[in-house]
Amino acid sequence: MLPFLMLLLPALTSVGELGQCVCHVYMPDTTFPANRVQHMQQVSKDLLLEVEIQINQMVSYEGKLDVYLKELMDLTVRVSMMESNPDNYIKLDFELLRTELTEFESLVSQLKDSLNSTSPLFDSLYTEIRNMTLIVNQLETIDKSNLDVIRIDQEIWDNGLKIGNCPANTNIFLSMFFPGNCNHTGIISISKPMVAQLNAHLNPSYQYGGWGKDSKPVRGYESMHFYGAYTTPHVYDLYLYSNYDNLLLRSSFKSYDLQWISYGNNYIVHGNTLYYQFGSPFSMAKLNMTTSKYEYRVITAASQRFSYSYSDNQYLDFAADEAGLWVMYASEESKGKIIIAKIDDKSFGIENEWSTGAFKQLAGNAFMACGVMYATRSVDLTTEEIYYSYNTMTKEEKHLNIRFPKFQEKYSNLDYNPTDQKLYMYNNGYYVSYNVKFNIE
Repeated sequence: MLPFLMLLLPALTSVGELGQCVCHVYMPDTTFPANRVQHMQQVSKDLLLEVEIQINQMVSYEGKLDVYLKELMDLTVRVSMMESNPDNYIKLDFELLRTELTEFESLVSQLKDSLNSTSPLFDSLYTEIRNMTLIVNQLETIDKSNLDVIRIDQEIWDNGLKIGNCPANTNIFLSMFFPGNCNHTGIISISKPMVAQLNAHLNPSYQYGGWGKDSKPVRGYESMHFYGAYTTPHVYDLYLYSNYDNLLLRSSFKSYDLQWISYGNNYIVHGNTLYYQFGSPFSMAKLNMTTSKYEYRVITAASQRFSYSYSDNQYLDFAADEAGLWVMYASEESKGKIIIAKIDDKSFGIENEWSTGAFKQLAGNAFMACGVMYATRSVDLTTEEIYYSYNTMTKEEKHLNIRFPKFQEKYSNLDYNPTDQKLYMYNNGYYVSYNVKFNIE
């Protein structure tokens, strides 16, 4: 047995003092490393505890992020409401909102540091917060400037002066802060979009329709907004809201079941009257919302073959600006190029017409501002461009490159409103608006 064990165990041999053979056998350490096993078990428990803590933190952060996103949405709506009616707010309102935006940015920074993350989501949140802060600062500046303009205007009338005799800088102020003044050379830029919310039906399939304000409001309805949409390029119902806040709250004070269905989405409200395209007979129609009286007029030259590129059935496009009421269409004679027609809103007839060089089927939409037609087209999925203008006073046409971002790719309604100098867009079911900046000399 011993020789067999000698073969298995490591050994060294040597010669003793008396000449005998001496074997040295080294036995392995047979002691079980219990202390090392205990250490590994403790490390494993610590790791499991740390993982559980991190998981709980992630759940907590996810909940915080949801809360932050809801708060951001609330702040976005409030800034939008403030931008829509800056005159209704005082300096304290601006200060409170600016403080809330600062606190919100601090909370987002804490969350980012806790997660030790460089996610694009945080960059997006920072950008949105800074944009809203910039808007609040601009609105407060406009509010201060409005007070200065009011004082200037009061001095003018106190001294018996006419606006036309004002100094040049005073005319600039009046053009900027009193809508309806066309003392400029045209549009030079469009702001970033202000997205309010999904339509009043809260239905993403309601992609066709329009919204906005009365471009010539009757007394007492200066803040009234309208909305109408459907799943196809028809409008069966129109809803009226006393102000912008009630539009967001989906609290309408009146609605109309259109007996003469609006066929196409390029309709407007002007002088408490809805102007829209009627299908049979193909004509321009209007609904007087004071008397509930319907009328229609056939435009014999208007063709049903040429629509805008974003949607079918957009044959008659109504618009209103500082110069009055308009309708744009294309004819067989014009070979698909847009014709501008001036409407006499009393007789509901055509006063005059102008032929442009813009092909309607290449345009996404068109609108009027200070007697000038501006046509738009798509640059890419998120960018739109004003590429053409026609001035009805000088008969001058220009090729432009005024780009502005879209909320989503396609839209079915785009109209300028002279009462606040904004563009109102119904963008794939969402309420979107833009501030228009004119080149004031």
